[in-house]
This record gives sequence, C-alpha cells and structure tokens, in this order.
Amino acid sequence: MMKRIALAASLTLALAACQDDNFSRSSTRHLTPIPPAAMALMASKGMSKSDPILIRAYKKESEMEVWKRGSDGKYALLKTYPICRWSGQLGPKTREGDRQVPEGFYTVAPSQMNPNSAYYLSFDTGYPNAFDRQFGRNGGDIMVHGSCSSRGCFAMTDQNIAEIYAIARESFASGQRAFQFQSYPFRMTPKNLAQHRLDPNIGFWKNLKEGSDVFEVTKEEPRIAVAGGRYQFNPGDEIVAAAVRHKQAQDEQKVAELVADGVKPIKLAYHDGDSHESFRTALAGSMGADGSLVVDARMRDRFGDVSRPEGLSSGPQEIALDDSGRTRPQAPSAAMAFASLDQAPAAPAPAAKAAAKAPAPAPATKVAAVAAPAAAPAPAPAPAAAPSETPFYKKVFGGIGDLFSTGSTAQPAAETAQAPAPVSVPTAKPLQKRVQAPSTVNVAAVQ
Repeated sequence: MMKRIALAASLTLALAACQDDNFSRSSTRHLTPIPPAAMALMASKGMSKSDPILIRAYKKESEMEVWKRGSDGKYALLKTYPICRWSGQLGPKTREGDRQVPEGFYTVAPSQMNPNSAYYLSFDTGYPNAFDRQFGRNGGDIMVHGSCSSRGCFAMTDQNIAEIYAIARESFASGQRAFQFQSYPFRMTPKNLAQHRLDPNIGFWKNLKEGSDVFEVTKEEPRIAVAGGRYQFNPGDEIVAAAVRHKQAQDEQKVAELVADGVKPIKLAYHDGDSHESFRTALAGSMGADGSLVVDARMRDRFGDVSRPEGLSSGPQEIALDDSGRTRPQAPSAAMAFASLDQAPAAPAPAAKAAAKAPAPAPATKVAAVAAPAAAPAPAPAPAAAPSETPFYKKVFGGIGDLFSTGSTAQPAAETAQAPAPVSVPTAKPLQKRVQAPSTVNVAAVQ
C-alpha cells in the first residue's frame, strides 16, 4: 500500500513541470553572500556586485551566461555556468506537460525569486510571455533552480544556483527592477544555422537571432515588443537596424559558404534534454548496468536528484537529412550521421562557389537571398527541367537565402514535429541507490 502511495506522489510531481512549492520557509540560504571567487572575478573585470545583470541560456550547448552592465551602459560577460539538466527537445515550449524548456525573451522581477524553493533556490523565468500567449501556449512554473532534475526547467546544481541567485539578489538590492532572461536553442553561429536550416522551427529561431544580433552588436539589453506573431527589437532605431543587417549579411555569407562546402542539414533527437558535457562525464561514471544512477553521499550532495539519467550517457542522436529535410537512409544511427558530416561531398558548381564567396554588402544594404543558379553535375545526360521544376540552387542551399529575411515567423502547426511525441505521463524519478560511486569519478572537478 505504501509503495502505491509513493508511486502516485511521484507521478503527480512528474506531471507538474517544475512545481516549486515553498517547503523550506525557515531557510536562510537565500542570504548566502556571493562566493569570494565570484567576487574576485568581478573585480578582475572591473565589475561590482551592484551592477545590473542579464542572463543568456543555450540548450544545445547546455550553458548559461551571466552578464554585468558597466558604467558605460554596455554589458560584458561575467561567467558561463554549465547546465546540469534541461529537458525536452530543441524548440519552444507550447503546452503544459510537454517537458519543454522555453525559448524566447523573458523578464525576471524580484517577485519571481523564490528563496524557499523545493529545489534549494530558484527563480521563475516568466513563461509564458506576451509572445507565447499570442500562440496560445500554456503552462508555467518554468524555473532556473538547483539539483539536477528537470521537467521543463534549467537545473543548475545547488552550488551554481546559489551563486547565480546571490548575484541577482545583489543587483536587485542595488536598484535593478528586473533582468532580461534570453533562452536560445543553441548559440546563433553560422555553423549551427547551417546544420539546422531545415528544422521546422527555423522561422522562429531566425526571429530569436535578430534579438541575439542586437545584443551582440550593441552589448545593450534589447528593447522588446511583440506584434504580428514576431518579436520586434529596438523598434524605430535605424542605426541599430543597419548594424544588425550588416551582421546578418556577414552571417548569411558564412552559412552559404558552409553549405557550399558540404555541411549537411541535421536534426538532433534527445532522449529527454541534455546535460553539459562535464556533468554528463561525471554522471556516466556512476551509471549501473541497467542505466540507473548509483549515488553515494558525495554524489547526492553535488547533484541532488538526477532526472532520467539513462538518457545522458551518449548525448543526443545526430540524424543527417537530405536537402528536402527527409532522413537520409544511409545514416540511421548517430555514429553514421556524424560520419556523414565528415565526408566532403562532390565539389559544388563553380557558379555556386562564386556566389558563396561574394563580399558582404554594405551596412545599410538589404540582405539579399543567396542564389547559385548552376546545374549540378549529373552522371548521365538528362532532359532539361520543365519551367515549373524547383531550381537547382534552391535544392543546394535548402532555403538558406531567406534565413535572415524579415518575413513573418508565424509558427507552423508542426513546429515541434521533429521531437518525439510528448509523454502524457512522464516516468517518475529513477530509484537511487546509496552505494559507493566508482573511484574514477571526480565530481568535485565539475564546476
């Protein structure tokens, strides 16, 4: 009978996202000072604990950055923290119970800080925001918190959330009214954009990139508006808009070069989210033969609970796609998919190369579509294509030409279709055994 009660309680928690009830009202851990090492790092970068902050998170890389604003109004990177656990797939959160970590631009006010969190300490990201509500997205209680267990949140370990919480607390105490929390599927690099160019979410992601570019160009917090199913950044500021267009043109050129050089489109299939490589390595050394996590007191102190550890041993499966977005038959496994990316394809037509290597336009120039209207070499003569046939350059570049266009990003009905079907009743946390961890695991080295 007791086992049934425990199972029911576990399933209830599993369905509740990162439900964060106040279980520790007598705790004073939210008052813990910023660690001396973090204070020394601030001093070395000319920062102080009173400076405002901004946070950026990247799911694919499993990293979270804390930025500080200086007296000149510009933000500079303070520190990058490894994320111990996030759940779901790349792509936005759309509904309650989908285990997705949100993607977008959010605002965190002092009222969203939870000093009495069931996950040591936490703050609410602010999902759903005005953009999410335009698309009818629901759910809530999406936190950045301690431990290493996620049901739609960013789990940072108790040590890291304590440091991030203290840094945010001091910024609020010094007058910052709210900080911006930017959540991305991956770092907006040309390589990531080239690899994920055929993902159903690319329209949404290129809109997020506009905000990322504003921050990269100005090192100032982007001003956010929402209209027509899109984020709008620094509306009315033509100087920033011109600088962003110039950066986009440079990035588009690099994407086109990568495609011309043979970088194939891929999709990543996660068992249920991921963990930073440093944590994954440490946890893998404590996995039992059945995929369960074997923890001792030291491991529990460092990681707390770990959600679905069986999915962390090898990371995501990387699946190669053909230029139409279909899975390539010759790459049914992650290992073969990786191998396919290492194999250079036949050299592209000279005209395509020339188009890819063209100089970037001037700062105020509208970004043009990448075009390389050259026919691919064929092993045998073939009849000329009918006028209605898709031009070859579109097949080669897979729509890269409009990757940075400013057209509508209305979300397709299948915006998360590349992810496995959502689990209506996720499994409860795995049973954790208190036995000695293998001596080869150096958990303390994971910072």
